[in-house]
Amino acid sequence: MSTTPRTDAAEETAVPSSDAAATTQAEISAEIAEIGARKQTAGQQPRIDYPPYRSSILRHPTKDPRHADPETIERWAPVFGQRDVHKLESDLTLGAHAGTNSQVWGEPIGERITVSGRIVDGEGRPVAGQLVEIWQANAAGRYIHKNEQHPAPLDPNFTGVGRCLTNERGEYWFKTIKPGPYPWGNHRNAWRPAHIHFSLFGNQFTERLVTQMYFPGDPLFALDPIYQAITDRRARDALLATYDHDLTVPEYSMGYRWDIVLSGGDRTWMEPEEADQ
Repeated sequence: MSTTPRTDAAEETAVPSSDAAATTQAEISAEIAEIGARKQTAGQQPRIDYPPYRSSILRHPTKDPRHADPETIERWAPVFGQRDVHKLESDLTLGAHAGTNSQVWGEPIGERITVSGRIVDGEGRPVAGQLVEIWQANAAGRYIHKNEQHPAPLDPNFTGVGRCLTNERGEYWFKTIKPGPYPWGNHRNAWRPAHIHFSLFGNQFTERLVTQMYFPGDPLFALDPIYQAITDRRARDALLATYDHDLTVPEYSMGYRWDIVLSGGDRTWMEPEEADQ
C-alpha cells in the first residue's frame, strides 16, 4: 500500500492569497498573544476556529455531516494484518527506488534520525498491532505533492512516507530524515516548524487518529498559528519529541523518543476528525 501526504500538507504549503500576503508575522504574533492572555479552558483539543490560523474556518464542516451505518463501512474497509506491512516500510532512508527495477537508487540527503516510542492507553497499557503511518517533508522542507511549489529541492531518493505495526509492547520504530521547516500561505513570511505527521488506526479505518510530532527547541513554535491553536500548554508540550541517546546510532543517526497516549487525561492531542472534510 502506498501512502500520500494528506491534504493538510498541501494546504499548509499553498500559495498565499493577497489578504494573507498582506498580513505580517508581527500582526499574527499579536493575535496569538492576545488569545493566549485570555483565561483558557484546559484541554487537549484546539479551538475549531482560531483566527491567527486563517484557514481554520475551512478545516471543519459547517453543515450536519452525512450519516452512515458504521457496520456497513466496516464491511467494506480494508483489513491489515502482520503480512500486509513489511518491516522495511519503516525505513524511509532506503531510497525511493529501493526494491524496484529502476536504475536510479541512492540514499536521501539530510540528517538521519531514528524516531521511536510507545503507544499506550490511558492506563499505560501497550497497544499492540497498531498500524502507524507517517508522512513528512524532506530535509529541505519540501513535500512530494502537486500543490507544493515553493523553491526548495525535491529529493529523488526520499518519498517522505512510511508505516509499521506496533509490537507486543506497543512500540513503533522509524528510521528517516529530519524534516526541514517550510513556508505556507497563512500570512507574509509564514513558516511551519519541522514536524512529522502521524496517523494511527485501530482495528478499522473509522478509528483513525491523526497528529503531529515536533522537535525540541524549534524557534518557530511561538510564531506558528497551528501549533499555538492548541491553547493548553501541557497539551502542546506532549507533541514534542525528546532526544534519546540510547536511540542514537554511533556515527550514523540521532535518536528521538515520542510516546503517544490514546485516552485519559494525559492523552496526546489529535486533529479533530472534521479536519479530513
